[in-house]
Amino acid sequence: MGSKAVVLIIEDEPLLRMAAATMVEDAGFEPIEASDADEAIHILESRDDIRLILTDIEMPNGSLNGLMLAAAVRRRWPPIAIIVVSGHRIPTAEELPEGTTFYAKPYPEDAVVAKMHSLLRAA
Repeated sequence: MGSKAVVLIIEDEPLLRMAAATMVEDAGFEPIEASDADEAIHILESRDDIRLILTDIEMPNGSLNGLMLAAAVRRRWPPIAIIVVSGHRIPTAEELPEGTTFYAKPYPEDAVVAKMHSLLRAA
């Protein structure tokens, strides 16, 4: 398999989104960026190659926060792996869709990259 796994990054802060895209690319994956959940849903509906999403929880723009987006992705695209991050809140286990991993910001990049590799290998 020669193609890179595609990771959709949903982050409203442009510098954090850029940093996450660099992390994903350096890990050997292809990053796609969205600034809010609405843009992410549009991308997910138009592409069939996204294997993992990395989403922030707090996104003031758009109609969904990251937890609502994660739940929607789990319902509509169950094979897609999900990593949720936040610098403002720690969700309860009940708030996270089944199989979702959470990291508090600033997250340990090496741990997130290792988890991405693990999730994408298992998929």
